[in-house]
Amino acid sequence: MLCSLSKIESSSLEAIQSLENDLGKPLLAFSCYDINPAIVEDKELEQINALEKKLGIVLVAVKQ
Repeated sequence: MLCSLSKIESSSLEAIQSLENDLGKPLLAFSCYDINPAIVEDKELEQINALEKKLGIVLVAVKQ
């Protein structure tokens, strides 16, 4: 399973912000997805790691 920050619609965002105000604490919203990770060779992993470092993101190879 892979989770990332959610894209929130305006109405949902308002509800979250209201609860944040009630709690006095910030909340983060995540969406999770079932994925099938791909097996990568060492050279492929080096390429993926290099691009992750360059872009400042995390990449995940998945099966098609």
